Amino acid sequence: MSAKTSATGSGAKPHVELYTDGACSGNPGPGGWAFVLKHPATGKELENAGAEPDTTNNRMELMAVIRGLEALKAPSIVELFSDSQYVLNGLKEWMEGWKKKGWRTASKQPVKNIDLWQELDALKSRHELRFHWIRGHNEHPENERCDQLAVAAREALVR
Repeated sequence: MSAKTSATGSGAKPHVELYTDGACSGNPGPGGWAFVLKHPATGKELENAGAEPDTTNNRMELMAVIRGLEALKAPSIVELFSDSQYVLNGLKEWMEGWKKKGWRTASKQPVKNIDLWQELDALKSRHELRFHWIRGHNEHPENERCDQLAVAAREALVR
């Protein structure tokens, strides 16, 4: 897909917007994740969602970002929009420290959801991420759409 590009370094990277959300019924319990990926220059959009039978809200929030980044065919500049402080703070503040400490927290405990954080670390190295927190359930159209998709995926699993 051709998209708005930004000249960075030796080449131009597509500029995209990634909206994500996770939903869980019980914590742990059945959960769903969803993303909306927008290519502003072309007007193209991609939506996707999935579910897991026994998970947590934080895992679903992480999965939404992972699946959204995996959907990109080329290294991109990604405007990441999430209502999850856990995901955004982890990506922009905590992850580098965890890695330096052997994937341990400041209190020397193993990082929770390490498998997903390590997947995100690999994906983050491929893309240039810019972080945007949006208030959940606040009538933000793309966040509301992600929530609808995540809840529908979770509900389809439990039927």
